[in-house]
Amino acid sequence: MIRVLIADDQPLVRRGLSLILAPHPDVEVVGEAGDGAEAVELAGRLHPDVVVMDIRMPVLDGVRATGELARVHPACRVLALSTFDMDEYVVAALRAGAYGFLPKDVSPEELIAAVRTVHTGEAAVAPRLLTRLISAYVRTPVREARPAPAVPAGLTPREREIWRLLASGLDNAGIAVELDISVSTVKNHLTGVFGKLGVRDRAQAVIAAYESGLVEAQRRTS
Repeated sequence: MIRVLIADDQPLVRRGLSLILAPHPDVEVVGEAGDGAEAVELAGRLHPDVVVMDIRMPVLDGVRATGELARVHPACRVLALSTFDMDEYVVAALRAGAYGFLPKDVSPEELIAAVRTVHTGEAAVAPRLLTRLISAYVRTPVREARPAPAVPAGLTPREREIWRLLASGLDNAGIAVELDISVSTVKNHLTGVFGKLGVRDRAQAVIAAYESGLVEAQRRTS
């Protein structure tokens, strides 16, 4: 059973999220909070596994609440929500310790899948946002002639290609179509890639791709 606490300053949004999550037999909504301070207080009493956290809230915003939860309740994992795809507060929340980020226009199926993913300790970031998020905020050295990125020990050409496609923003199904292989084969390769890179999840693998120079961050125009 995944114990979920919902934190949002809008009662209607809290009610809607609860109605989406509650029917699933592996999820229990244990409480609702109207601001970040209440979310931290309730987390201490209710011991949720996952906090679905709005970023913009009064009293204590979602970023600071996430940082406080990471400090005092590290076993409680935060899934941040925002109306804005590239809101700077979302980036701050991920740095503060959030395990994932979703825009509020995701489908109910995407929300429950993200809650389950975060509960396992893996990152959950909407695929359409992951590459934009990393390319906007990961800083890579700018050199006139960048050498070819080093391939980690034991990484095969196929694993490197899958790593590159992952970093370009494709999900498992998209990678499978691109390489004309099965989704299960993609998953098996990704397990090997994560192990050889020494990363925890897809988000960390994308960061590693940018930091290694395998892919280039887009230059920001504003």
